[in-house]
Order: sequence, then structure tokens, then C-alpha cells
Amino acid sequence: MILNDAYTLSNKVCVPKLALGTWFIDDEAVVNASLEAFKLGYRHIDTAQAYENERGVGEAVRLSGLAREEIFITTKLAAEAKTYEQAKALIDQSLKVTGLDYLDLMIIHSPRPWMEYHESEPYFEGNRQAWRALEEAYQAGKLKAIGVSNFEQEDIENIIENCTIKPMVNQVLAHIGNTPFDLIDYCNHQDILVEAYSPIAHGQLLKSPIIGAIAKKHNVSVAQLAIGYLLQLGLLPIPKTANPAHMQTNATIDFEISNEDMLTLVEIGKIDDYGDMNIMPVFGGRLR
Repeated sequence: MILNDAYTLSNKVCVPKLALGTWFIDDEAVVNASLEAFKLGYRHIDTAQAYENERGVGEAVRLSGLAREEIFITTKLAAEAKTYEQAKALIDQSLKVTGLDYLDLMIIHSPRPWMEYHESEPYFEGNRQAWRALEEAYQAGKLKAIGVSNFEQEDIENIIENCTIKPMVNQVLAHIGNTPFDLIDYCNHQDILVEAYSPIAHGQLLKSPIIGAIAKKHNVSVAQLAIGYLLQLGLLPIPKTANPAHMQTNATIDFEISNEDMLTLVEIGKIDDYGDMNIMPVFGGRLR
């Protein structure tokens, strides 16, 4: 079962290969969702300051009965934190809100503030300042690993060329029909693990007869096929659900996609329409 497997980050920290995403799961509901995931064998929960459910994730860790070192908690530094002082305060805030002694991974949520996601200003200096705060928290043992999210190559180069510690993770939008292969290759070359959020494209993959046919051929669901695709590319999928049945299905990846089918999935037409999610910056819209 994939839940028993892990990737090893550049600093030798092990991270479970599948995470439970918690975007749009509120602070109360995320407690039960996380506990259900723990019962099924999940050990990696992905949250963020912007999700406003860090407290609930921390509570679930305490209620789980599991040893703290058995659980991997990822959170994200608010995209708007582009000064050292802001970032330092928010890192400590996440520790306080979760009630945890340390966080396993903290990543900068976006290279730009969400309201300016599509603007030309790269915020290079702001990201260097935020990264310095993450480096200090990492060196102090508050964070076991640090990384970035939604960063393009130039954003990562800004960190690598100007800071002390290289990012260990880059969490990006990646799924069948939208796989940033050039960015993935660059990250692989830099020994940066790529995590993939929205692996099922907010349900848009369910509309594809080609994807449906390949899933049927392997006797799996479209969601399972989508997660298996990402794992075969060496990515870490983060499917979001509060439904225990879906959690179980998403974690049951005991098949291999043939080279021929992988090629079909790699070359499938790009998904540009994310339905209701189009309003979110990472899906092409304006707000998140």
C-alpha cells in the first residue's frame, strides 16, 4: 500500500508519498477528517495558514494516539508574508495555533501575494526575506524541512542563488492534462521534491472519456488513475477529501500504468477550464 512508502528529501527527512489535502475543509471538520485518515494509515496531512484549519489539524494529531514522530504535518506560510518580520511572526503563529512543538514542513504558499498573483512584480526580495525566516526556524528545530509552492524556475533560482539552504520541496498544480514537465525536470535536477496538488483537477478529469477508458482498462477509478500517474512520475500527490471511502480508494494504488497508456496521458490535451475553480489564481482566475 502506498501509505507505507516515503520519499527522502535532500536533508534526509522522510516524507510519506501520499498526503491528505485539507483545502476547503473547515477547522472543525478537519479534526474528524484527519482522524479518519490516520485510522486508514495516512501519516501526512497538508494544511496552510490560508486554509484557517491549522488548529484542527493540530488537535487531530493530539487525539490520534499516534506518536508525534509518526505523523508528517505540512503547512504553508501565507503568500502575503514578504518581509522577514512578517514571516518570522507567522511561523511562530502556526506553531502556536497547531499546538505542536515542531512542524515537519513549511513552504511559502506563493511567490506573489494572491491578489497580485498574475502581476509582473516577482517579489524576489520579499521571497528572500521570507526564506531567511524559514531558514532560521529550520536551523532552530522548529521546522524539519522547508520549501516553496507555486514557484517557477526563476523564483527558485532567486532562493538558491541568494540564500543558504536550498528548498527541499516545490508544491505545484500538477495532474493529467496539466503536468509542468520542464519545471519538474528542473526541480529533479536540483534535488527538490515536487508535490502535486489538485491531482484530479477538481473533478475535471472525470469528464474525459479517454481518461475514463484507461481507468476502466486498469480496473481502477479515475481518481486512482490520476494519483497513480503522478506517483509514476515521482511526484507526491495531495488529494483533498473529507470522505473516508474516498481516502481509502485514493490510497489503494496497487497497479502500474503501462508505458503506452502513460504516453497517452502525458500527451492528452491541456485542461484550461476548472469550472468553479477558475476564480482562483492558480487555475487562471483572480482571487484565492
